[in-house]
Amino acid sequence: MLNRRTLRIKAMQAIYAYMQAESSDYLLALDQISDDFAPDLNSMEVQDKKMLEGRKQIASILFKEWYETRQFETEETDKAIINAVNRAVVFYQNLLKKDYQLYFNQMMTAVERIYDHYLGTLQILEVLTSLIAEEEEKKEKRFTVAKGPDVKRFLNNTVVQRLLQNKSYQQHIIRRNISWGSDISEIRAVYKNVLKQDEAFLAYLALPAPTPEEDFEIVKHIFKNIIFKEKNLQSLFEEQDLNWVENKAIVKSLVNKTIKIFGEEVEENQTLLDLSANWEDDKAFFEELYHQTIKEDEKYEALVAASVTNWDVERVALLDKIILKMALCEMHIFRSIPVKVTINEYIEISKLYSTPKSKQFINGVLDKMAQELATTGDIRKSGRGLIDNK
Repeated sequence: MLNRRTLRIKAMQAIYAYMQAESSDYLLALDQISDDFAPDLNSMEVQDKKMLEGRKQIASILFKEWYETRQFETEETDKAIINAVNRAVVFYQNLLKKDYQLYFNQMMTAVERIYDHYLGTLQILEVLTSLIAEEEEKKEKRFTVAKGPDVKRFLNNTVVQRLLQNKSYQQHIIRRNISWGSDISEIRAVYKNVLKQDEAFLAYLALPAPTPEEDFEIVKHIFKNIIFKEKNLQSLFEEQDLNWVENKAIVKSLVNKTIKIFGEEVEENQTLLDLSANWEDDKAFFEELYHQTIKEDEKYEALVAASVTNWDVERVALLDKIILKMALCEMHIFRSIPVKVTINEYIEISKLYSTPKSKQFINGVLDKMAQELATTGDIRKSGRGLIDNK
């Protein structure tokens, strides 16, 4: 199932994209200043190119000053220059506001798509039963006796029936508009060329009266050894989800736990699993982590700069800085999370996504900052957050 490390990673990726966009927005604002003072080729009047270039340079310097300090003081009286800088500031802020919401929405969508993929994977059972029913219908119209295994037995599989008839499953499929539609060629090929040739599946079909346990085992086998392994299906999943390599383990875990639940007697109102055990809390956690890390960026930038001794903070890799800022944000606002848990989580993330030397760097800086901030009372923990927090 989805865990908080995955949520931290999704937030980190969104914050990284936002901060990359911030630099691009700055350059676009400078481009706007250049456009403001570009010679008007349609004008009948003679253009003073040197004067326009001078205005552009002054406006660019003033905007750069604002960008770095969020204010600019000048004795400049040229209204054209002041107006150009003010327009660039508004233009930049509007771009940044759009990007802030854009990457937040993309982050949320990326997580929600994991759940959609979970539902879509479960729905493959529904596609398989449709293919079997379609095949059986064609057999009945033939004059000769059909050869091959009696696949219609799979239609009576108790796990399959419990899941597909479950109201929660049906409602989730409808509400989230999950459908393989008419594009089931890959599933059809896997059914004909893989499943119908699979020894375990053929052995199951040969059973005179499969037990509920045998029903469970064959469904488990189909997902484990065919759906999650067959190369063409994996390629299809990768096309549907660019992060399939990362998300596969989560989807697989959700599917396995679901099959296990429906492998036993279930109540009529049995609900499908959420993305995580406490999805609403986890969702609030990584939403807040995204918002607050960006909101308090200047504060965390200063803390990092003060803690990175003998090292120019500008030379710290952007991803490492984001990891440090997210860790600081988590230490500050999530009182129930122990400091050691936070430090360990971001060390692990740095191993996966940053440079080979980042692990030691992140560990050293976070450990130092955590001790200093705890001493000054800037980090306060309560409840579970007090565990191993000495």
